[in-house]
This record gives sequence, structure tokens and C-alpha cells, in this order.
Amino acid sequence: MEDDERQHLLGEIAKRDAEIAVLKQTIDALCRRVFGKSSEQLDPAQLELFDAPKKAPAADPADHGPAAEDPVRRDLRRQQPRPPRIPEHLSVIEQVPDPPEVLAAPDQWRRIGEEVREQLDYKPGRFLRIRLVRGKYVRKGDVLARPVVAPLPPSLLDRCIATPGLIAEIIDNRFVCHLPYYRQAEIFTRQGVSFHRKTLCDWAALGAHWLSSIYRAIQHEHWRSRYRQFDETPVDYLASGSGQAQTGYLWTSNIPHGTVVYHWRAGRDAGGITELFGDPGDTAPCTIQCDGYKAYPAWARDKQEITLMGCHAHVRRKFFEAKDQQPRLVAWILRQIGHLYRIEKELREAKAGPALREAIRVSHSRMIHRRLKKLFDRLALRAILPKSSLGKAVGHAIKEWSKLEVYLGDGRVEIDNNLVENAIRPTKLGAKNWLFIGCREAGQRAAILYTVVENCRRPGIDTREYLEDVLTRLPDMMASNAVTLTPANWLRARQGKPIRKAA
Repeated sequence: MEDDERQHLLGEIAKRDAEIAVLKQTIDALCRRVFGKSSEQLDPAQLELFDAPKKAPAADPADHGPAAEDPVRRDLRRQQPRPPRIPEHLSVIEQVPDPPEVLAAPDQWRRIGEEVREQLDYKPGRFLRIRLVRGKYVRKGDVLARPVVAPLPPSLLDRCIATPGLIAEIIDNRFVCHLPYYRQAEIFTRQGVSFHRKTLCDWAALGAHWLSSIYRAIQHEHWRSRYRQFDETPVDYLASGSGQAQTGYLWTSNIPHGTVVYHWRAGRDAGGITELFGDPGDTAPCTIQCDGYKAYPAWARDKQEITLMGCHAHVRRKFFEAKDQQPRLVAWILRQIGHLYRIEKELREAKAGPALREAIRVSHSRMIHRRLKKLFDRLALRAILPKSSLGKAVGHAIKEWSKLEVYLGDGRVEIDNNLVENAIRPTKLGAKNWLFIGCREAGQRAAILYTVVENCRRPGIDTREYLEDVLTRLPDMMASNAVTLTPANWLRARQGKPIRKAA
């Protein structure tokens, strides 16, 4: 009887030891994610992997609460005269266009007045005051004739004082330099021009409205692509009446070594994947590379024209997180995955085409895949806790294995999903500064601007120069010609190359 009780207690101790081990692994993974290095590079000769990460000292909390405002001071401020929309001290650039009729026969016209429109322009480091003076003319000797005046040039919005140059500066600061609108307002104030941050936000929204035609042109290119990488990232937004920020998602579609498109959606359901395509009835055969998120296989279950493929980087990451559980075993697995990446690096350096990539993968990479699959099948039969780090890594690899092998027979595709994750990185850098999007409707405007900005960054285009030029030309163009102003076509035109139009 005592032996049975002793065995029962030993079993309980072993069970609790296993639970403690799982909890320790979870805490260790959390500390590594918060305080440790994000790099997963390993020394090929290293079996005993890194020591436990050192915890960084916690930052001192700071009180940023707004102070209560004195109601008397608020009333006095309201009584102060309103400052001019455009400060008087700025340098003035005066433009004086004349009507075509006057230019054709100036001796027949007499100037009787003028109409003045003022806008606020911005050149890097300084504001300028653009004064457009349009003279009014009447024909000499004809007292009943109507006056003529030069037409206003096309503009983004009537009576808007911001020029395309200023709007380009605001968008560049927000979506390239990741400066929130309130910080931009502070910078402009130090330069002698004061704006409310809502005004800056409205001008950025105006730019997004005009750039939406270019966004749609890039979007159509993705709908026709035969290979795309998908991923999604959470972004908080403010929702009225909820009392706290809600979570939306930027869904990202990436064509490797090509363009990228962001799409905003309030949820993470499969509808976000559907909206990355055009008309569901016109979906062309396409290979989609994604992570192991369950919404992707659920969406593609009944779509014969869609091929899902997995990501080796996600498999490697899970084994890297389990390196402390069985160091030698995990080190061997990581070394085998490293061999796969070494082959891909050599193909990339040799600038190999799809045919050569497929041949090398079949002859070299497939053998490594077979070794890994045999090991994973044996590990699945061993007494490894499913909730442990190693158990999760093995389970994920087995579940995704058929998708991971897709790249072996297709030289067009990449080994992992890292390129689309790199495209997401700018949005996360921005979120650390501006924290959230102002409202749910503003999410798609941010997606449009991020799409344009990222497609400028990839080929090395000066984003501000591009935006100023495009926003100046768009009001005088038909929407169907917007494809000629996509970043890729804009650069080709600058280089004297033919522009690629939509099929």
C-alpha cells in the first residue's frame, strides 16, 4: 500500500515538474522577446546555444497627465484676435499669369483690377508664400464687355492654402519619418507658422484621396500576379463610445522584388484575405506564401486555383525558442535549416533564374527536407509535452510540412515570408510614435499612403520629390492615366524608359 502511495506521489511530482518546465519556457520566451536580441543567427559549430538573456532595467515611469486648465485663462485666450491664416513675415513668390486673349493682343486690353489667391508652400527647411495675381482686363472702347481673368490652375481643393509641396512634406514626415502630427505642428511653430494638428491630418487625408487612383493601379498589378506573400499586423484605432482603443489590421500583399499593397480591415477574419483580391469570380491561379495562421487554409479550402505554401523562417523561429529544452537536438535541427538557407544564399548571389533554382532545390535541398521529416516523425512519437516549446515547434513543422515542400518544385518562390515582414516593419516603427490611428475610417487612408511610400522606398525614390510632383499633376489628369504615375512608372519616365501600362 505504501509503494502504491509512493508511486502516486512520484507521478504527481513528475507532472508538476513538467508543468513548471513549460511555465519556465514560456517566461523565458517572453523575456527573450522583450529584452533579448531578435537575431536568430547561429555559429555552425555551436551546440551549446546562448545563455539566458539578461533582463534590461525597467524604465522609470513618467507622469504625462495633462494639467487642469484655468477657465479664466481659457476665456481670455478666446477673446484674443485670431492670427492670420498665412503669416505676413514669410517671403513671397509672386506669379502673374494673364488670360490667353490678353497675351494674344495686349494693346487691345486695359487692366481694371486683379484677383489674388494666396497659398502656403514649403521647401525643405523653410516656408514660402505663393501669391498668384490674376489681372482683370476689359477690352478698350467696349464699356459693356465682361472682364476676363486668367483661369486658376488645377488644384487639389478649392480655397485650400496648402500647396502639393506642403502636403508632400506632411505625408513624408508622418509615413517616412514616423512623426506624429502634433510633433510636426511643434516643428512648424518653431519655424514661425502655427497649425493645429487636425489641419495637418486633414491635408494628409486630402493627399490620400488623390493618391487613391495610384493605389488602385498598384492593387490591380497584385490581382494579376501569380505569386504573392501575405501577412497581417495589428494597429490600434480609436472608436467613439468604446472608451478604449480597438484593434484593426493592416493586411499586406507583397510581390517579392516588386511592389507591396496594404489594406485596412477592422478584423483578422478571412475577409481580409478576400479583400486582397479583386472580383472573386476572376481569381487567377496564384501561389500564396503565408504563416501558419488558420484563416489562410480555411479561406483557400474550396479554391482549386490557390496554392498555399509555408514559411521556413517561422519553423526556424519556433525551434530557436526551444533551444534551452534539448540544446544538442535543437542545434542539429537549426543547422540543417541553416544548410537550406546557405543554398538559397548561393543561388541569390549567383542571380540564378527559376529553372536553376528549382533544379538545385530538387538535387540538394530535398535531401535535407527528408532528413528533417524523419526526425520530426520520430519526435512526434516520443513523450514530448505538446505545450512545451519543443513540442510546439515539432507540431507546427509537421502541420505545415506539405506547404513547406512547395518551394522545392517551384523556382519562382522564396524559402520564407521574410520579405513581406520587412514590408510591415515601417508600419510598426510608426506605431511606436503615433500609437494609434484616429478613427476606423482613417485606417484605409493610412494604407493608401503607406502603399505609395513603401513603393517609393524600394527603388530608392525620394518620397517627398515624388509626392510633390504627382500631387501637382493629378488634378489635371484623368483617373485612367494614373497608372503612368505609379512609383515604378514615374522612375522609368525619369530614366527615359517606356512606361508599363495595365493590361
